[in-house]
Amino acid sequence: MHARTGGRGDGAREPAEGADPRRWRALWVTLAAGFMSLLDVTIVAVALPSMQRDLHASAPAIQWVVSGYALTFALVLVTAGRLGDAMGRRRIFLTALAAFVLCSAAAGAAGGIGWLVAARLAQGVAAGCLAPQNSALIQQMFRGAERGRAFGLFGATVGISSAVGPVVGGLILNLADGPGGWRWIFYVNVPVGAVALLLGLRLLPRVAPGRRERLDLPGVLLLGCGVLALMLPLVMAESGGVRELWWLFPAGIAFLGVFARWERHLAAAGGRPLLDPRLVTSTRGYAAGASIAALYFVGFSGVWLVFALYFQDGEGFSPLRSGLAVTPFALGSAAAAVIAGRLVERFGRLLTVWGLGAVALGLGGAVLVLRSGASGGAVWWTAPALFVGGLGSGCVISPNVTMTLRDVPVRMAGAAGGALQTAQRLGGAVGTAALPGLFYLVLGTGHRDYRSAVAVAVGTGTLVILLAFALAVRDWLRDRRPGRPPGPPEWSHDPTHASHS
Repeated sequence: MHARTGGRGDGAREPAEGADPRRWRALWVTLAAGFMSLLDVTIVAVALPSMQRDLHASAPAIQWVVSGYALTFALVLVTAGRLGDAMGRRRIFLTALAAFVLCSAAAGAAGGIGWLVAARLAQGVAAGCLAPQNSALIQQMFRGAERGRAFGLFGATVGISSAVGPVVGGLILNLADGPGGWRWIFYVNVPVGAVALLLGLRLLPRVAPGRRERLDLPGVLLLGCGVLALMLPLVMAESGGVRELWWLFPAGIAFLGVFARWERHLAAAGGRPLLDPRLVTSTRGYAAGASIAALYFVGFSGVWLVFALYFQDGEGFSPLRSGLAVTPFALGSAAAAVIAGRLVERFGRLLTVWGLGAVALGLGGAVLVLRSGASGGAVWWTAPALFVGGLGSGCVISPNVTMTLRDVPVRMAGAAGGALQTAQRLGGAVGTAALPGLFYLVLGTGHRDYRSAVAVAVGTGTLVILLAFALAVRDWLRDRRPGRPPGPPEWSHDPTHASHS
């Protein structure tokens, strides 16, 4: 039995007739913009103390510089993806990129904490509108084996941007030392974004407008309320949000339940739902891939905050040195992601299985070293284990995106990519709230035992990644069963749902 491939059965031999000759250069433009938007999730964290001093802000207020961005980022992903499907991905991408540059400039020029938080909220909206266009443009511009390679580069971008944020932030603060140096964390986006905008205007493919579609406003409101209710307590975790706003969790689940019922009703009535339920129920690999992404990002996002807390508070490292300590993971992830994009055609979901196993092995090895090693230089013995984990991560993110979206109709690529990234953001929010919380809980009950705290917190993240591993094994075995139909589902060709791509 052959492993699942990254496209149709003949995807590797699929001709590239009519393909845009500028598609690879256009891809680098979208990746540069995506890198900026994802980097801004983590890069700001190292500058929070200097921001708080310069702006005379309270701790809960300054936390919104990070959490507000993450919140609005997640809120708009699916809606922005659907708008890209309906109105044109190029148009939404360029508009969002211009808004991101302007908001970055506004954040850098902020004269008070209120101005800074408002700029970050708007910047998160712009980033959330950018993100789903990346995966949708890849599906629009590439086919067959090329699509796997393009998603490999996209996965490398996601992995690197998430892991190197603290390092890049530390470097910028070192170079722009003194009062107001934190402003360059935002200003650096302006020239990079402006160049990307000019190149995007020239290189991104134009697609003739299709039939105008009415946006599913009830779906937008229901999904937005559900995501907001689930995310808000998590992004406010450090100020007691989970404890005080726990009642929003069941409210969020209820909103999402009503959203699912409404979308099924709208699809059955021949309407155009925000997120077609058949993506989950009838599209091979989509439901499993989104679940794997959510579980993986619980551990993947949470452990970096725990490592930062351990290295800086427990070992006395500077923010820059703390970031450098986990750089082997980023290097391994970058190297493996590009290669994995080429291998996904051959190995399919099995590649994700291998990757998740390697991540669990690498993080588990790092936990053992930190738990048993001596203070100081011994932490560098974690480098080989983190490098192995990074190699595994490179075989998780980009192949999982490819396997999750491979059979999604191109006309729905934006909404499907937005929903997948929403799952990642929700998983990341859970991880960044729960794992550091667990770290502090063990620290408070264990006589300030930092080694036990990091072992329990990172070990818990590793267990969640093992759950994703089990789900990936299940999907791989299911896909090997005889009779599994290859290619996009029959409903994807439904002429009543045709729209511009």
